[in-house]
Amino acid sequence: MSSMNLATNPTNELLFVGFNQDNGCFACGTDSGFVIYNCDPFKETFRRTFSNGGIGCVEMLFRCNILALVGGGRNPRYPPNRVMIWDDHQSRTIGELCYRSDVKAVRLRRDKIVVVLGYKIYVYNFADLKIVDSVDTANNDKGLCALSPDPASTVLACPGTQVGHVRLELYDQKKTTLVPAHETALACLALSYDGTRLATASEKGTLIRVFDTYSGRLLQELRRGADRAEIYSIAFSRSNEWLAVSSDKGTVHVFKLDAQQQQQQQQQQQQVDGDGKKSNPTSSLSFLSSLLPKYFSSQWSFSQFRVPEVRSIVAFGAEPNSIVVVCANGAFYKAVFDQEKPGAECVQDSFVEFVRGPEDE
Repeated sequence: MSSMNLATNPTNELLFVGFNQDNGCFACGTDSGFVIYNCDPFKETFRRTFSNGGIGCVEMLFRCNILALVGGGRNPRYPPNRVMIWDDHQSRTIGELCYRSDVKAVRLRRDKIVVVLGYKIYVYNFADLKIVDSVDTANNDKGLCALSPDPASTVLACPGTQVGHVRLELYDQKKTTLVPAHETALACLALSYDGTRLATASEKGTLIRVFDTYSGRLLQELRRGADRAEIYSIAFSRSNEWLAVSSDKGTVHVFKLDAQQQQQQQQQQQQVDGDGKKSNPTSSLSFLSSLLPKYFSSQWSFSQFRVPEVRSIVAFGAEPNSIVVVCANGAFYKAVFDQEKPGAECVQDSFVEFVRGPEDE
């Protein structure tokens, strides 16, 4: 699930944009409340206007009436160090969580609330707001955190205490996995819907790495490009067959996740762990992989889609082979890629300007 905080550099009324857990909707926090939009077909679902202040974070719980709100903007509706649990049927707050520092992000699933602060993450039971876990992190000003929405799998991913490391909490297995994902600071991370896969990007933004959450093993390395870039969002398709990435280069990349290759890499790793020998190489050049630069051994994107060079978040749409992109300038795109045509550009299916900037008015 992707979101972006826009309060530090607003270009319009948007302070926050984020998809819900199944990417069927997205929520916007504004200077005067919040708005929910349906992705496909695109339409405004509902709007809540407050007379006294802005919402800097609005986290949906699928499509139900419960949301988590944090104040934001020039005139915050609530203090930025509080999470308000809002029941939209009753149009009022039904719970509140308070901290000594500002809230960076909130993640929800049907049984858990996760609150992200600068150096700490708190996990609560949704039913009674009782704390069940707290996790120390490295400086996490971006509020990086992912929570698997699947009721059958409770997985939390967040920065570790070491730079570039990811901490994975597999609560159902009572297991913690530490992944040394990158040598430089993390810029973005995402979990698959079922919590079995983790994808990460560093501040360099050239590579996306995909890991198995249970073992922490690297499964695939995906190359966005050769130039440094700021990765804004990463999203898995529901089937874990595809991965999409948005960045400040104005190109959304769609990668094919090769289940067979992932399986082979896991088997190879197990064989190396077991007897020190490597068999069944995935390619005839695999013996060169330790000598060649990563540039050659990583996988390039399957398809691309151009958007304006503004902050954007991407998710996979309800239709097969479709992506949806929401941009900070108030633009919404839906595009389709052809899985039979590697390298072909995505085709734009729809475009909506749901917010107009001051220059448009």
